[in-house]
Amino acid sequence: MDARSQQMLSAPPIPLLAKMSAPNSIAFFIQALVSLAEVWFIGRLGSLSLAAIALVFPLLMLTQMLSGGAMGGAVAAAIARALGAADPARAERLIWHALALAVAGALTLLILFVFFGAPFLRFMGGAGDILSAAMSYSFVLFIGGIFLWFVGIVSAVFRGMGDMRFPALMMTLSALIQVPLSGVLILGVWGFPQLGITGAAVSAVLTNAVLCAVMMYRLSQSSAPIRLHTRAVDLRKDHFRDILGVALPASIAPFLTVLTAVLLTAVISRFGEQALAGYGIGARLEFLLVPLVFGIGASMTSLVGIGIGAGDIKRAETVGWVGALGAGLLAGSIGLLLAALSWAWMPIFTNDPAVSAVASRYIHIVGPWYAFHGLGLVLYFGSQGAGAMRWPVIALSLRALIAIGGALLLTNSLVASVDGVFYAAALSMVAYGTIMLSALKLGAWRRLGIANGS
Repeated sequence: MDARSQQMLSAPPIPLLAKMSAPNSIAFFIQALVSLAEVWFIGRLGSLSLAAIALVFPLLMLTQMLSGGAMGGAVAAAIARALGAADPARAERLIWHALALAVAGALTLLILFVFFGAPFLRFMGGAGDILSAAMSYSFVLFIGGIFLWFVGIVSAVFRGMGDMRFPALMMTLSALIQVPLSGVLILGVWGFPQLGITGAAVSAVLTNAVLCAVMMYRLSQSSAPIRLHTRAVDLRKDHFRDILGVALPASIAPFLTVLTAVLLTAVISRFGEQALAGYGIGARLEFLLVPLVFGIGASMTSLVGIGIGAGDIKRAETVGWVGALGAGLLAGSIGLLLAALSWAWMPIFTNDPAVSAVASRYIHIVGPWYAFHGLGLVLYFGSQGAGAMRWPVIALSLRALIAIGGALLLTNSLVASVDGVFYAAALSMVAYGTIMLSALKLGAWRRLGIANGS
């Protein structure tokens, strides 16, 4: 076993998790700022463009969560378990299986959008110029989606080896490219055409294409315990099963998350363009939370995976508790801070009083409960490392049911305003976090490890 893997199995969990998570959290936070910068650029174009970007946001979120979260987490976990079992040859073969699955994932999303994209966006409330802008953005996103998938998968390979710094460095580099490029293409400055929200999609695709080339070259030239080389091309069913056994149930999470966002967006669209635009701003602010927690979660996937692979279930659980409490404190603090200072950051995105009022109500109602969302999300990543995805699927299914059912109930009867959607979203976060924490306490990872012979 290489020295890095030995350290991941023996170093004190709190400082180790903090050391591994720090570069990820910083890089993902910078990525979230990229998303907010795009909203700022788009906000210069008016509420119609803000409403259009709110429509397509679930599609972007789905692509990123599937490539970097569900599939990426499964890849990182599989490679970590192989290294924990001192089998680097298997880990190298898994890289090629992961790249093949990335191609399949990108093509699947493109085909689904070609056939169902327009009806999907209409269902969410898109019509006229808003629908036209959303369709243009989405076509660019999915046609160039292969680059987003490759970046997500190759980053996961490095994280599975315990290398958090290089993917974080690449994400920081992407921000330096994407923010100015988005501004140029969205607003049409320096002689470039004004592409509106489509410029944001073009910028994302071009930036990820550059990152993809750099990261693939680094992986092929790596001096780490495993690297990308043609001698490891040996596609096997058990290797696909190793990744898909975690990725397929984990993929339910992005679909449920996006389904929830889609249906909530459809409910909110009944309250008008300003309500939809305000919700779009609020949802993007919540996006600040996900990257920070993902930084901890990505480290947990590797640490839990290598612990399970080495048969050290107690250490895997300890890492789970440390990560859950840390993510809960971080997410809860951010939510409270955003709610308390909404008057300060709201003018950055819009000067429309109606849009501002909706966004402020969203963060005031939902923000204080971000702690539950944070600890639930980080335990989802830890469960990927353990290969124990039953309880995350149950928790996310219940979260979607509460959010959607509660929104319909409250907006149609008890609250009869857009606030009903926000109350339902907050309650669903509490349920999600509580179930995930209870599953860890009751030994979901421990029973799986015993069943696998660890």
